[in-house]
Amino acid sequence: MARTVSTAELVDLVGQDLPVSDWFEITQERVNQFADATNDHQFIHVDAEAAARTPFGGTIAHGFLSTSLVSFFQEQTGVIPEGLVMAVNYGSDKIRYLAPVRVGARIRSRNRLLSAKEKEPGQWLVKTGVTIEIEGEETPAMIAEILGLFITR
Repeated sequence: MARTVSTAELVDLVGQDLPVSDWFEITQERVNQFADATNDHQFIHVDAEAAARTPFGGTIAHGFLSTSLVSFFQEQTGVIPEGLVMAVNYGSDKIRYLAPVRVGARIRSRNRLLSAKEKEPGQWLVKTGVTIEIEGEETPAMIAEILGLFITR
């Protein structure tokens, strides 16, 4: 669960690694549901027989599926300022997909707090460096710089 910290502690954590998330399995059912939600039914995601004939050797998760799980992972391992009213996605400064996530693989998130700045009173813009790792593989699935806006009392 995300850890609540004072805004002074939040600033002090800049440059620090946050805890690593739990492993999370990417199932074909989840990939299919993501394909349905996004109308992205490219065969490499949903057709095991056709995908088996590609260099991937089987179906793979959508890159954006990995990105969409960042909020889930940050809920496990992130930090939030005291007095949080709400948090909203603010965007990203960088996302790169470095390796495919094969269906059946497990992924986890490794994060580093890159910046925390008060944009306006009670509005904290936080940038987190996110690496989505694939169990047993050296190359990560994704690296990103994710922005969140935290509204506090």
